[in-house]
Amino acid sequence: MGNLFTFSELAQRTGVSERTMAEWESAGILKPSAISDDHTPLFPLPALERAAMIKKLVDIGYNLEHIKKIVRKVGLPQTATTAPSVPITDSYLTVGVLAEKVGISTRTIKHWEDVGIIAPDMWSEAGFRLYSDAYIFFCSLIKDLQLFGYSLEEIKQISDYFRDFWDISHEHYQYSRDETAEKLQQMLTAIDTLFDKMHQLQGGIERWEKLLKKKRTEIHQLHASNAKRRGSAAGTKEKK
Repeated sequence: MGNLFTFSELAQRTGVSERTMAEWESAGILKPSAISDDHTPLFPLPALERAAMIKKLVDIGYNLEHIKKIVRKVGLPQTATTAPSVPITDSYLTVGVLAEKVGISTRTIKHWEDVGIIAPDMWSEAGFRLYSDAYIFFCSLIKDLQLFGYSLEEIKQISDYFRDFWDISHEHYQYSRDETAEKLQQMLTAIDTLFDKMHQLQGGIERWEKLLKKKRTEIHQLHASNAKRRGSAAGTKEKK
């Protein structure tokens, strides 16, 4: 889990005012990696040293335009801790933003976390749960599985297969040869099962599409017939 700081936390740790920090952000020399649900910028750990370096340049007389040119041409000096495994420009989503993009409630995401289907990529120091953009697609897949009739327990098993696949793909010797073979076979079986359910669902969709199109046409015809009947009844009353 990585450390992220709110706007005020970063300003306090750097020893500058929030107004100054806002000017640096507006100038584009200090960028947040995420925005909280209440639109608060969140900065990764490397931003702390980046802000300290910007402050040093300001203290020795550089203005923001000069610093922007330095950043554009050569970048800021880096130390070992300013070379993060996750780039500063990577964006992360809070629970609220992720829920909005996927079209579900924040309570649903929290429930998926509780049962172990998903887990945050990192937490901010202020307690924000943060997710990479990849979770938009992954959560959409979870919604699809629910439409296919999968229970949360079954979806949890599939999410475990994803994790196993990642481990086997990137750390070939994490499991023994027999364990790896068994896990891969389980994945193939799960894929075949899902294919079967999808084919059944496709057949059902085709039947319902055919039925609904037919009934929609019939209902329009009845609608028109009923409208004519009302017109005829009105004409009969006028004659009387």
